[in-house]
Amino acid sequence: MIRSPVSIETVALTGGVCVAVLVWLRRRPASYPGDAIPPSKQLKREAKFQEKSHKVDAGWKPCVEAQSEVLPHQVSGQQVWVYSSEKSEDPVLFSPANNPNSSDHIFRQAKLKEWKGPQPDSDIPLDCLSVVRKGFSFYQMLQCDDGQWAGDYGGPHFLLPGFVIAAYITGHMDTIFPAPHCKAIQAYLLNHQQEDGGWGSHIESPSTMFGTVLNYVALRLVGVEAEEEACQKGRQFMRQHGGALYAPSWAKFWLAVLGVYEWQGIAPVPPEMWLLPQWFPLHPGRFWCHCRMVYLPMCWLYARRFTFKAAEDPIASALRSELYQEGQKYQQIEWRRYVHSVADIDNYSPIHPFMRVLQEALLFYERFGPWKWLRKISSDFALEYMQSEDLETNYLTIGPVSKALHLLASWVAAGGETDSNSAARSTAFRAHVQRVPAYLWVAEDGMKVQGYNGSMAWDTSFAMQAAVEGGLVSEFKDMSKKAWQWLVQEQVRSLPHGDWRHWRQPIQGGWGFSTAEQAWPVSDTTAEAFKAVLLLRKHACIKAEGVPMPDQHLFDTVRFLLSYQNGDGGWATYENNRGWSWYELLNPSEVFGDIMIDYSYVECSSSAMQALMLFTEQFPQHRAREIAGAIQRGARFIEAMQRSDGSWYGCWGNCFTYGCWFGIEGLLCAGRPASCRPIEACVKFLLGKQNSDGGWGEDFASCFNREYAAREKLYGCDSGSTVVQTSWALLALMAANCKDIEAVQRGIALLRRRQLSTGDWPQENVAGVFNRSIGITYTAFRNVFPLWAIGRFAADYGPRHGCK
Repeated sequence: MIRSPVSIETVALTGGVCVAVLVWLRRRPASYPGDAIPPSKQLKREAKFQEKSHKVDAGWKPCVEAQSEVLPHQVSGQQVWVYSSEKSEDPVLFSPANNPNSSDHIFRQAKLKEWKGPQPDSDIPLDCLSVVRKGFSFYQMLQCDDGQWAGDYGGPHFLLPGFVIAAYITGHMDTIFPAPHCKAIQAYLLNHQQEDGGWGSHIESPSTMFGTVLNYVALRLVGVEAEEEACQKGRQFMRQHGGALYAPSWAKFWLAVLGVYEWQGIAPVPPEMWLLPQWFPLHPGRFWCHCRMVYLPMCWLYARRFTFKAAEDPIASALRSELYQEGQKYQQIEWRRYVHSVADIDNYSPIHPFMRVLQEALLFYERFGPWKWLRKISSDFALEYMQSEDLETNYLTIGPVSKALHLLASWVAAGGETDSNSAARSTAFRAHVQRVPAYLWVAEDGMKVQGYNGSMAWDTSFAMQAAVEGGLVSEFKDMSKKAWQWLVQEQVRSLPHGDWRHWRQPIQGGWGFSTAEQAWPVSDTTAEAFKAVLLLRKHACIKAEGVPMPDQHLFDTVRFLLSYQNGDGGWATYENNRGWSWYELLNPSEVFGDIMIDYSYVECSSSAMQALMLFTEQFPQHRAREIAGAIQRGARFIEAMQRSDGSWYGCWGNCFTYGCWFGIEGLLCAGRPASCRPIEACVKFLLGKQNSDGGWGEDFASCFNREYAAREKLYGCDSGSTVVQTSWALLALMAANCKDIEAVQRGIALLRRRQLSTGDWPQENVAGVFNRSIGITYTAFRNVFPLWAIGRFAADYGPRHGCK
């Protein structure tokens, strides 16, 4: 049989197709955060803090949040703050120039005074296990009575102003923020003002218009006069960057409801979007939950064009001139021209041209419409949706931005514009006022709003895993039993079938980042809490004396985790990914990156995989095939997310040391050998970043620029190494059975040197991050992760390699 010759063109075409297929198969997942941003767009400015400190009045004390008949559910008993005029120890002076992160001194001193048990040994520990024992002897003293660890979870600077503005508009400043609160807020704002007069978007950020405009307004509303030096410097900074007309969109929205910016200059947030058919690709129900739950109350307030009567209020009226260029007449501003304006220093995620066109179309709709009947139906749905969220979360909502907006919206919905006294008596508004303290925290830098109603489940889960790995559960039996009981009771048992009318998938079996009542469980918190529970339940003291946890509750967690795996093999945060990466073309915020959909993350995936593997070891017959398949799909996702230099970018921690720890642990639990190429490449990357003092450290610029940012000196340190980032690197290296034993020993030596005589470690730089650009504080990390790393060395790595 004679075959016809194949043409060169056919061969070339076939080869091209094969290459294209190979490229497609090896492409990055849509969740890949990207390589380093171009040098021209990198963060190069640095925060410069003032040397002077503003002291917080003595008298602040933490206490357990009380139950309330106005709330639909029991509160979890988290820590809130009260002020007493009784004489107490003065807080330490806060030095932002040395470290803008608080050490949580007030809370920790209060817990130490309450402690009735034995004190940590003051002697210098002679071996690693003694270091861990001393560390836990101290850390158990900070444990709350109910078993969880609380702490400062502050950092973002755009949260507090929303609460202050809402309290001011509703006429409830004296109720929500009495005089001692206002003084503590003043201290916080003044402590974090920088030399140039501005405020950053977070505590380590250089000054931005986002931080400055909002915090300037808050400073004025809590009683600081315009003539004072802080306000004068704040106005100077704003005017150097164009005034409030060049603030980002979220800041402009708060200014609009306060009546110091006009709605004509706001990009539209139409409530009609909620009435789009479910199948529509751009339905907001497909957006990341934090995105949609912020724009939900925004759209309702926007539809009403709610505006505080600023002209009748002396401070708001004065702000109409203070926020703008000197001599610029408020009534003569052409607001429509500034819908898209934003200062260059804030433009981290520029509005895409496609989104600008869409916003222009919506502006046209708002000018010549909208249809009243359609707006009423959509606004009514948005209000009903908000009320459902209030009930499901016990009036906490998903986070602090939405909480402040719901607080204001509940007052407006109750008729606050016409009858403030009647609105104040409404159940929803009273309930929202009741839960404001759940977001407040007081430290030596002042009163702040936290990034959540705490990070208790997250911190407690890590602490107990560290205790297990160090072999100290039975030695710290009371601490372990209390933590076990708290974790068991804080498992989410609500919404077993979801709430699909409001785009909530089933959440039963999960754990929230903070508490169960908040009702927004997260995949990685669920996984880390599940790991802690699975590890603790094997110990005799828990079996004999701990509260029981039915096997079915464990099975519920497995169902939860399996259901949260995305099609790309990874796990997202709160929900499955419902959209596509091109949604980012519609990102309406200039200051946050990748907020439109719930992406898959290496950290979430690794945590889920480890938890499922640990479960399989204890319940080998339960959904074993599904779990095995899920873990292997997760491993392929993690491999695809690895960068060419061997690292993984940390999306929720600062930064590459964090991502590398999760990346290595995830692959190992999937059965990849430590000698496999991805793990060896990551080990090489980490060893190449070790500092001369034996530690590791990264500036927050790592997160922002997506490029490892070493520094000669980091906040709170005498070098460029921090105990938290050193611990993450060590946990990764030891998990991978690093052959460079000396490198690991040098890292452990740094952690031992940094331990204080009390068993504590000093607070250093910011450890957390979200949305690429915002840093957040975890004061618990400075204890938990050094204990975990040294415990792993003492119990496993050291003995395997013949070192102590």
